[in-house]
Amino acid sequence: MNKSGIINNLAEKQKFLLKKDIEDSVTLIVESLTKALSDGDRVELRGFGSFSIRERNERISRNPKTGKSISVQKKFHPYFRASKNLKKIINN
Repeated sequence: MNKSGIINNLAEKQKFLLKKDIEDSVTLIVESLTKALSDGDRVELRGFGSFSIRERNERISRNPKTGKSISVQKKFHPYFRASKNLKKIINN
């Protein structure tokens, strides 16, 4: 399911809300989550999971096409850890 699918799903379930309001809300939540992660903060949604960033150190890698060694800069990547409740729901 993508962002528009989530918006359509919520609009079908919540008939009293305007689709535009739902779209604005979902966009605001995603932007807030993105901003928090870019600031280096951790975001926790109880019962769902937590988002954080992890650092990847600088390293030497290979271009798979040419086999040439290249230097890869230090960078950060997003990390999601599901809550126990979410894992329980998925596995039952």
